[in-house]
Amino acid sequence: MGENEMAVFGVSDAEEEVYRHFLRNPGTTADDLHLLLHTDPGQARARIGRLQELGLLQAEDDARRITPVDPETALSRLIDLRLHALHQELQRITRSRHVIDGLRAEQGARTPPPQGIEQLEGLAQIRNRIDDLAFFARDEILSVEPYTRLSPENIARSRPLDLRCLRRGVKIRNIVSSVALQDPPTAAYLRELSEHGASIRVTADTTERLLVYDRRAALVPLDPRDTSRGALLAHRSGLVSNIIALFERIWDQAEELPPADGESGSARDSLSAMERRVLVAMCTVGKDEAGARELGVSVRTYRRHVAELMQGLGAASRAQAALLARERGWI
Repeated sequence: MGENEMAVFGVSDAEEEVYRHFLRNPGTTADDLHLLLHTDPGQARARIGRLQELGLLQAEDDARRITPVDPETALSRLIDLRLHALHQELQRITRSRHVIDGLRAEQGARTPPPQGIEQLEGLAQIRNRIDDLAFFARDEILSVEPYTRLSPENIARSRPLDLRCLRRGVKIRNIVSSVALQDPPTAAYLRELSEHGASIRVTADTTERLLVYDRRAALVPLDPRDTSRGALLAHRSGLVSNIIALFERIWDQAEELPPADGESGSARDSLSAMERRVLVAMCTVGKDEAGARELGVSVRTYRRHVAELMQGLGAASRAQAALLARERGWI
């Protein structure tokens, strides 16, 4: 028959052959199907049962006729099931930090798992640890980064990790220097992150540098003016709580990321590209899973966007949000 096109949905080549048979011959019985498949009757019945469980075939009627489910309906259900399974698997992977701790324990006293405060030396070690912490982040990343610009190399290094975190539903709150917006590549990158769900604010009067992951680990430089001198990484301590409190004070005093030049600041044109896409999805798709697929984000991120839009509109329901958005000319 050729390549098994439905293997990605967990359908074997033999099961796909049975499904295609009933697509060509709807309303027929399973009599003598085993002869066509060159197998025994028991295996043929098992494949039919499996396809019924997957929702590809409808149960037999009194006349023992079998009807195939419309491919678009059947495949949509299989896609949802597959995406749900992949999402659960991704969650298990991102929660596997304890595996690293267990493996480090095998090294004995030479390199014990970090506890309390850990000192990192050199930019390479700091960057590797940042990559590690971002990769395993599950809930939230907080950062204050008063850089004046990002080099193309920095943007190329940071973009995959940042977008990956946002796709997984990790909430990112980032405070940057307002001077950084004067650099077009840096400003474009920050707005790209904002359109994908990051919350970004700007400030003109901070020299603090800090990173906090899942409110459990905080990274601060030894010298904010020279990050190459090293950094301190605090784990689950009072210092982490104090750093979070510092972040919240800076956040409260910072301003929202302003629109790009040429964008109106009026209520009618104040939506980001991502917010407009979420509004359209709210009005055109039924399930959150379908809306998330259309936007290319996780269901968790999609629902967060919806909640923020409803709050901004002052809507008590999605239907009211759609109505208010239409009244304002947003969609």
